[in-house]
Amino acid sequence: MAADSDHYRPGETPEDGLAALDARVRRDLTVIDYPRHDWTPRLTRDGEPVLDVAIIGAGQGGLATAFALKRGNITNVRIFDRASRGGEGPWVTFARMITLRTPKYVTGPDLGIPNLTPRAWYEARYGAGAWERLDKIPRGDWQAYLDWYRAVLDLPVENDRSFEHVAWEDGLLRLTFRDAEGREYRYLARKLVLATGIDGGGRWHVPDFIRQALPRARYAHTSEPIDFAALRGKRIGVLGAGASAFDNAATALEEGVASVALCLRRRVIPSVNPYRWMENAGFLAHFSALSDTLRWRFMRHIYELNQPPPQDTFWRCRRHPTFSYHTGCGWTGARMEGDEIVVQTPDGEMRFDFVIIGTGFAVDMALRPETASFAGSVALWRDRFTPPEGEDSAVLAAHPYLGESYQFLPRDAADPLAPMLANIHNFTFSATPSMGLSGASISGMRFGVERLARRLGRDLFVADGAWHLDQLLNYITPELVSLDPPDA
Repeated sequence: MAADSDHYRPGETPEDGLAALDARVRRDLTVIDYPRHDWTPRLTRDGEPVLDVAIIGAGQGGLATAFALKRGNITNVRIFDRASRGGEGPWVTFARMITLRTPKYVTGPDLGIPNLTPRAWYEARYGAGAWERLDKIPRGDWQAYLDWYRAVLDLPVENDRSFEHVAWEDGLLRLTFRDAEGREYRYLARKLVLATGIDGGGRWHVPDFIRQALPRARYAHTSEPIDFAALRGKRIGVLGAGASAFDNAATALEEGVASVALCLRRRVIPSVNPYRWMENAGFLAHFSALSDTLRWRFMRHIYELNQPPPQDTFWRCRRHPTFSYHTGCGWTGARMEGDEIVVQTPDGEMRFDFVIIGTGFAVDMALRPETASFAGSVALWRDRFTPPEGEDSAVLAAHPYLGESYQFLPRDAADPLAPMLANIHNFTFSATPSMGLSGASISGMRFGVERLARRLGRDLFVADGAWHLDQLLNYITPELVSLDPPDA
């Protein structure tokens, strides 16, 4: 996108605009820098430094959490991400919408600092007029904004670090990582934040009848890399009713596939987006304070509605004459017949060359290698809550039941892993039934990040209360240094 001429002075470039914005951000941070010193003790064990907080995931939730901690003068923090720099999160990897689904005026990562907002960045890059004309922020620009945010705030990220395991070692968390070449890295931390996104509580779901019947090269989940150019001229089947299914259908059509048939189990395409209702400060800030019954009823309704395709996404599909959609047409089986994929549906068989699966994700921490070792100890909603008759939900029941600091709770208080769980904070989408929208949602990030950072700071201060008292008792720096009259 070109820069907007009504914003820049003659000879000024977008790079000049961003440089000026960088300077304003740094001044803002200097102006509000109070108190001006760290307050957590720097711990070591056998000469090895101990992090106060380790954050897994350098996407929007992880970066914003690190900044919120920095704002609270907690700087002994490190962020780890398995991706290379610039590839964190979904925005330039598997997200296939053209723009964010969230309104452009959303805030969150900025933590209330105007010059850190998406709007400030966009105007500095493209001009004020471009912002006024903008409908929603393009997803590539959102990634560019996050890249700038990380750089201007100098956030401590280590890329190419796949988180593999956590263990409890005498009151500290032992974290194990591996890089792309197989080298192992180990760290000690007091607190661990899992900011691993939508599928952070499990894994993307592909039905067994697809996985077991079709060659791996003939299907893909919407979350996976797809070589759409290689599918030109092919017949594509898409399974799913949500926004991502339609995003992938549209992308395939735009890349020149012969046809796309999108099939969904529901009798009607979802149209009501509960996220738009949830975007009110009361719900975003205070949902987690509700009773279990109210939280369950809210989330049961929200999960049943799902997130429908936005109007512009649906139009991306419908403008292609080779697009069709089939309601009440969930797939019940699949097989290969020669070189064709044959899918069974209530309406009969359908034949494709490739299928794309948009069936979301399964919440099961045992499916993720980094959480599998302690998954059996974590309390789930089904362990803590019995829904009223007729209000069951197997999906909600499988989610972790979290404490007020986003921490995992034990199924059994006597479990030897209970102290470890108290120091692992779940900032993934699977926190939603307990905490509402948070780190994996742009809409709720502002509230979730601030709540998490405050709780982490509280936990650290309380754990070190005796040390802080000792610091006070040994504080002898005088403020009154002279009893003599001032010099004339």
